[in-house]
Parts: sequence; C-alpha cells; structure tokens
Amino acid sequence: MKIIDWYILKRYLATFFVMLLMFIPIGIVIDVSEKINKILAKNVPFAEVAGYYGDFTLYFANMLFPIFLFLSVIWFTSKLANNTEIIAVLGSGISFMRFLRPYIIGASIISLLALVMGVFFVPKASKGFNDFRYTYLKNNPKIRENEQVYKQINDTQYIYVGTFNYIQNSGSNFNLETFKGEKLVSKINANTITWNPKDSTYLLYGYNKRTVGEMNDKLESEPQKVMKLSFEPDELTPVIYVAETMTLGELNKFIDKEKKRGSGNINSYLVVKYKKYSIPVSAFILTIIAVAVSSMKRRGGMGVNLALGIALAFTFVFFDKVFGTMAEKSSIPPLLAVWFPNVTFGILAIFLLRNARR
Repeated sequence: MKIIDWYILKRYLATFFVMLLMFIPIGIVIDVSEKINKILAKNVPFAEVAGYYGDFTLYFANMLFPIFLFLSVIWFTSKLANNTEIIAVLGSGISFMRFLRPYIIGASIISLLALVMGVFFVPKASKGFNDFRYTYLKNNPKIRENEQVYKQINDTQYIYVGTFNYIQNSGSNFNLETFKGEKLVSKINANTITWNPKDSTYLLYGYNKRTVGEMNDKLESEPQKVMKLSFEPDELTPVIYVAETMTLGELNKFIDKEKKRGSGNINSYLVVKYKKYSIPVSAFILTIIAVAVSSMKRRGGMGVNLALGIALAFTFVFFDKVFGTMAEKSSIPPLLAVWFPNVTFGILAIFLLRNARR
C-alpha cells in the first residue's frame, strides 16, 4: 500500500471509532436521565446497573452502526475535499476508483468487525439489555406474560399453558399430551408449573397423570411433583426478542425447531437472521455513497455534506426499520424486506459513484 492509502485508511478507522466514543456516552447519559428514577425507586443493585450499561453500549453501537459509519466517512472525506487534498490526489494521475481502494479496505475491516460482533457478542448484550428493561423498568409485568400457549414441542408431545410469565418462570393450567401416531398415550395436567433453573426441573402443583391403557386407564395424583421435561421456558413461550439473544448457530437451530412446530413468529426470527449478514454488507454501500457525496468541494463547506449525509443515513435506517417490521407483520418475504434497503441504496451508490467519477 502507498502512503496515501495508509493515510486515508487510518483516517477512516480513527474517525469511525472516535464517532463511536463521542456518541455512545451521549446515549448513556440520555438513557440514565430517563431511567434513574425507576432504578432508584426499585433499589436496583449497582452491579446490575453497570452490567446493563455495558450491554447497552454494544446494543446501542450495533443499532446505530450505519449512521456512525456514514457520518464518519462524510466528515473526514469532506475535510480532505475542503483542504483540496482530493484534488491533489486525482491530479497526480490516480483514478477515482483507485482513490476508493483504502475506503474499501476500511469498509472490509469494519464489515468483518460488525459480522463478528453481530454473531457472537451482540446477542449476549441484547439479552442482558432487554432482560434488565423488562425486569426493572417496565411498569406492566403482563408485557412479559404469554397467554394460551398451545404448541408441539417434539414429534410426539404437545403442551398447553393458560398463562406463562417469563420473569417468574411460572405458568398456570398446564397440560402435556403424549401421542403414539394418532393415539393418545398419556396426559399430564397441573394447576401451576414452575421452572427451576438450578437443576433444570419443573415443579408441578396439583399434578395429575392419566395413562391410557387398552382396557383401563391408570391415574396418578400428587399435591406437587418435580419432573424433568423435554423443553425449557424459552422454548415454551419465546419472548419477542429471543432471536436477538442467540448466536448464528443457535438461531439456525431455533428457527428449524420453530418451523417444525408451526410457530407464527418465524418471520421475526428470519429478519434477525438475515440482518446479521445485511448489516456488514451495508458498510460497503454506505462507504461508497459517503465518498461520492463528500468528495466534491462545495461552496457551503462540510455543513452541506453533513446535512445531506445525515438525511441519507436516517433514510437508510428508516427503510431498514419499516421493511423489517413489514416482514414481521405482513406477507412480505423476510429476505426481500431485509435486503431491500441495501439493494435500493446499492443502486443509489452506483449512480452517485458514476457522477463523482465525472
């Protein structure tokens, strides 16, 4: 790599990470100002709060990654243009496409970082972030309570739960039916069921079991009974953000399992899966758009470039959120909805790049 490549690449990466370090503390301060009253009122332990804001940092950075990247590229490229450095580079005989090379290398590094973070680290941060919010900050506990869950948990068993509270790991009106082919083999019911995470068992209150025989049925009844069952609370009633808390391998297995069960939330899970790939790709598209928009020296200076950049960045995020929601709530294929912003802005990037080269 030439000196100019190293110069641009270092500016690319340094500006991006400085942008993160500037905006993340602002986001934390705003979040603290909004939630401090509830945190103090519920006497939340300091360790829990510290863990929450550690998770918040990763969650916030991942959510606004496209905006941070776009603004950072526009910022330092506009400075290059205002200082006539780009004119000097192109005037030396370097083509515009050759000028783009360090930007593409920088985008590759950021894209790889975003992919690793999205696959391995952001899921854990998302779980901690959301669990804290729903445990301590939501006023309505019903928001984590699912009602009338009926689903197939494996090839032979079906469960029904009247209500199930994710925070308390407890449900009511529980039924477990076991079939052999189309024939009912046994049925377990209980007034309440509680999950014990320490030993991965369930405690059933008002336990009754009916085993179907050829001539007579066998009945069992106990006030309470500890049992090992073939499902966990997350499988029983997945919370709305459960897909965000899984690594890619876990998510693929989870989606396959939910498809077999006929889950109605499949589109939501697929949106999360496809975004793990689409967000890293957006690094290249947004980088090209940012360079094409800001490489020209304008009369209004960096202000014009930043205003245009902010408008485009928020438009991208708007498209991403709207089409993701549409895929979850309508019949739009999740793959199409997730990649639509990248495809649309990819076409825009090609158009702007052609104009910039002229």
